[in-house]
Amino acid sequence: MNNVPLMPMATAVWLVENTTLTFKQIAEFCNLHEVEIQGIADGEVAKGIKPYNPIISGQLTREEIELSSKDENRSLKITSSDIEITNIDKKIKKYVPLSKRQDKPDSALWLIKQHPQLKDSQIAKLVGVTTNSVSSIRNKNYWNYNNLNPKDPVAMGLFSQKDLLNSIEKAERRIKREKKEKEKERQVKSG
Repeated sequence: MNNVPLMPMATAVWLVENTTLTFKQIAEFCNLHEVEIQGIADGEVAKGIKPYNPIISGQLTREEIELSSKDENRSLKITSSDIEITNIDKKIKKYVPLSKRQDKPDSALWLIKQHPQLKDSQIAKLVGVTTNSVSSIRNKNYWNYNNLNPKDPVAMGLFSQKDLLNSIEKAERRIKREKKEKEKERQVKSG
């Protein structure tokens, strides 16, 4: 027996309505009885079940359906459903309540003053604002600049201390790298 598709009855409904496959082929693929497929075709079975397209879900290909449509003795083969599950920490955007959203520019200002080594893009990513907003705050031409009050974003819960430390370390590595590159350039010019 092959793997059974997701929602076999709904998949069978779709295959009956949209292909020229035999009832036997559909029954085998969906792990249902041929009589059930006949019932679907007659409108007696699966009333009210929405058809489920196995092509969109990646369980079948058009080519696979065409090959089996041309040869009624050929069984449909489900597309490998090996889903790779990784345990990489994906950054999940945290919901920021409306009451705290006006604190984002304040936090950006705090980061600019406390950690000038951070790039605008790093601050934007940490705080959750655009790079343009950070640049305009740094250049003091932000639309509401005069009303900004620097606020510690970690204390306000916009991101963790670990996120801040990671960004600072990254910035310091970049600065060291840039210094080394400038030193190499100076040596090349003077050498």
